[in-house]
Amino acid sequence: MGISGVETHANNVYSDNMSANDNTVNIRSNKSGYHHGDLRSALIETGLKLLEQGSAETLSLREIAREIGVSATSIYRHFPDKDALLAALAAEGMAKLAREQKAAAKGKDGKEAFAEMGRAYVRFAVRNPALFRLIYTSLPAATDPDCVNPEESPGWLLRQSIAGLAGAKATAAQKRAALLRAWSLVHGLAMLILSGQIAGPDADSLINEVVSVDSLKLR
Repeated sequence: MGISGVETHANNVYSDNMSANDNTVNIRSNKSGYHHGDLRSALIETGLKLLEQGSAETLSLREIAREIGVSATSIYRHFPDKDALLAALAAEGMAKLAREQKAAAKGKDGKEAFAEMGRAYVRFAVRNPALFRLIYTSLPAATDPDCVNPEESPGWLLRQSIAGLAGAKATAAQKRAALLRAWSLVHGLAMLILSGQIAGPDADSLINEVVSVDSLKLR
């Protein structure tokens, strides 16, 4: 459950072997097994890792360049500015969220699968607060539930689940209301936890309790 259209730092010692067009990079680190990858992917991967330690506001292209061991100018061939990088990080975060939701629902059916997708949405937000906030600030248009990329869209997953559970007799208005109820529940719970409005030693139990088959009413 979730809305919209869209993994993996290297520290200490790096060596950089750039190809003629700066599209590949060889990164070696005591903490990373990453070698000979696409530079754009390396930039996104490192940006995601840095978001685990800070916020989108404090993230900088130069910091990412230092972490990877490449020149700052090489970054601009892939991302002309910080906003472009943040949009790419948000898109990858959205795809990651969709993958986690699908994994959570795997092996389950109907309403229980739907509830597991909702729980996965909140858990993703709790584990990735900076990335979760970035998703919903850098990709405003992608929050439209009408996006149609099933592989990278929590919104598509939500619409498909609603369509299957609401039944053939449900009207478009009823399906939209059900979609908004479900999304509001999980997104609202996630934001309450992230903002510190809900405190407790066991967030996972709270998520299980609040996001249930009964709470995700379709009508």
